[in-house]
Amino acid sequence: MRKKLVAGNWKMHGNLLDNDTLLNALNKDIAVLGNEANCAVCVPYPYLATVQSKLQGTNIKWGAQNVSQHEKGAYTGEVSAVMLNDFNCTYVIVGHSERRMLYGESNQVVAEKYLTAQKHKLVPILCVGETLEQRDSDTTEQIIEEQVNAVLALAGVDSLSNAVIAYEPVWAIGTGKTATPQQAQDIHHFIRQGIAKQNAEVAAGVTVLYGGSVKANNAAELFAMPDIDGGLIGGASLIADDFIAICKAAHS
Repeated sequence: MRKKLVAGNWKMHGNLLDNDTLLNALNKDIAVLGNEANCAVCVPYPYLATVQSKLQGTNIKWGAQNVSQHEKGAYTGEVSAVMLNDFNCTYVIVGHSERRMLYGESNQVVAEKYLTAQKHKLVPILCVGETLEQRDSDTTEQIIEEQVNAVLALAGVDSLSNAVIAYEPVWAIGTGKTATPQQAQDIHHFIRQGIAKQNAEVAAGVTVLYGGSVKANNAAELFAMPDIDGGLIGGASLIADDFIAICKAAHS
């Protein structure tokens, strides 16, 4: 039985005062939920030390939003997996649509980041998804298959036993739009079936999150779908009451 996961992606938001208030609220209300589901926050690099201090010893995990594919070297502005290990990160997001679109990360680069993360015992949250143009041209499945297969070609299907996939329709991120639960379920099922062609056991066990404008008022319906194992939460992860409500939906 796959355990649900709710992972907050703070993106480029936060400051020390607001972060403290948010984390205090999460500690108070998520700590009492038990272990039926996992909850995590993926935060900007400067706040990893604070988050580690606030969340260690709780049932909330933490991670980063990106990682370099390089071990070390003359890569000004980059952060390595070894550095993330210093802060006891559990997760790291790789291939988020904003990284792919705004910073030109190719499927190959995303695959290299995924492999590097796993080499250093981090759990990559691999983001895949289509733009509105790609959806309208009926190439959604082709795009997602290419994104997943680039990782499997480099890291192998067995690597998904220690990874998470997040389906994020780009047209539903930050727009207020969301795929219907059935639309999301159909793509999640497609992803799982594609993996099953290589290894049915791995496919049955891999956690696949939905990452398109999950809110407190739609989380329960989305999470009730058989192939949706939780959510990668953007804006709502910055609002304590909303994020807590989403985590509660994953526990129910």
